Amino acid sequence: MKFHGGVRTLRKNGKLFITLLVVLGLFFTACGSSDSTDTTAGTSDTTAGSSNTTAGSSNTTMGTDTSEPVTLRVLAHANPPAQAWQEAFNAKFQEKYPNVTVDVSVVASGDLSVVTQTRLSANDIDVIDIPGFSNPVADYMSGATPPNWQTLIDAGLLLDLTDQPFVQNYDAATIADAMSYNDKIYQVNGGRVSYSGMFVNKDLLAAASLAIPTTWSELVSVCDTVKAAGNECMTVGGADGWPVFVGSYGLLGSFYPDQAGLVEGLWTGAVKWDDAKTAELWNRYYVYATDMLEPGVTSYSHDADPARYAAGDVAFMPTGVWQAPALEAAEPGFDWTYVPFPGSDNASDNQYLFGKYDQGWAINANSPNQQAALDYLAFFSDPANFQEWINAVGFLPTQPGVTLDTKLGGEVAPYLENYRVGFEQYWVQPTGAGQWANGSQGAAWFAPFNEWTDPAALSKQSQADLQAGLDAG
Repeated sequence: MKFHGGVRTLRKNGKLFITLLVVLGLFFTACGSSDSTDTTAGTSDTTAGSSNTTAGSSNTTMGTDTSEPVTLRVLAHANPPAQAWQEAFNAKFQEKYPNVTVDVSVVASGDLSVVTQTRLSANDIDVIDIPGFSNPVADYMSGATPPNWQTLIDAGLLLDLTDQPFVQNYDAATIADAMSYNDKIYQVNGGRVSYSGMFVNKDLLAAASLAIPTTWSELVSVCDTVKAAGNECMTVGGADGWPVFVGSYGLLGSFYPDQAGLVEGLWTGAVKWDDAKTAELWNRYYVYATDMLEPGVTSYSHDADPARYAAGDVAFMPTGVWQAPALEAAEPGFDWTYVPFPGSDNASDNQYLFGKYDQGWAINANSPNQQAALDYLAFFSDPANFQEWINAVGFLPTQPGVTLDTKLGGEVAPYLENYRVGFEQYWVQPTGAGQWANGSQGAAWFAPFNEWTDPAALSKQSQADLQAGLDAG
């Protein structure tokens, strides 16, 4: 899957376990003999002398002596475009800071969380590749287990960056949504993606004298016209299952633009999967899955679907922006745009792109090389370097004034001001909930993708499975 939420791999006692390891590490550092590591230990002791969660500003001016050699240890997840960019970036950084050698460790995405925990506990890492903060456990989420990043911050293992000047290079939404926890900043974020919009076949619509729909009723009408002319309304990678409900994330967002509020409402009972408002949502899920998606959509995988769409006889492909390069490669002359999915009959509810924040960088609060690490994040955050990063990895930018220099970047630029974090980045499933509790995935539960054929019955089952978890908590 091209998107993922926060990883929750630690057990409930993870915070205590990590904290004990850190305390023991600091104890042995304090008791060690004076040797070639004295400078390192001194820096670490300075950090330990203040609260780790507020150490950022106090350590900014106490960094490593630039006359002495430093090995800056960086942890990154496997991503070929990012790795190619980072190799060139590291060369530039080392040219500016010739006393620093950057040592990058690359691990598989699925291993990043565990390796981060292990290396922070061993205090043998300085800069950490970390996703945008997602799926935090809020006070109302009784019995839920916090994600890894939240546990690490609570244990004092990530450096507070709040007072660092370079964090102000990022836009306000990114700082609030992806970089902050308890009103402090602990990472810089390198980009975001959207998965709630849809690609639009501009040639097909123009040939039929149809405007791009901005409401649900307009979308239904356009689809009827397109199909009457012998073409298809929508396609997704139905063979893989998950692209079906990802394709309807915009529909969910049109009903509930405040996605964090929706999660809280579901937990507190203020919103139910079977109340009157969501009953209509399920009806539209059903229309989308059984009428708008083309027959035989289960034959196309997610990776193969851009080529299918590029054939030109389908009006819309609701999916993530990451499919743009594959679409362009399949047919360079195909004329498309990317717009929010118009799931509401109120056009003002259909102006948002929802998605997730991807890769960011954080610093080990106990790193002996904090100044070099801060210099590394500041260099990354320089707008010129950040522009090169965005173009290399294809993320939507998180700095104002930086634009993704691709067709996609130009098409989505007008919507970035209204960018919002999606439901799956806030959702934490109650312990003990049933298999149908996460109604955001409801569109993929209808036949031919799953067993359900009745929207009303499915909405009731979804709420019952959710309630089972809430009652267990």
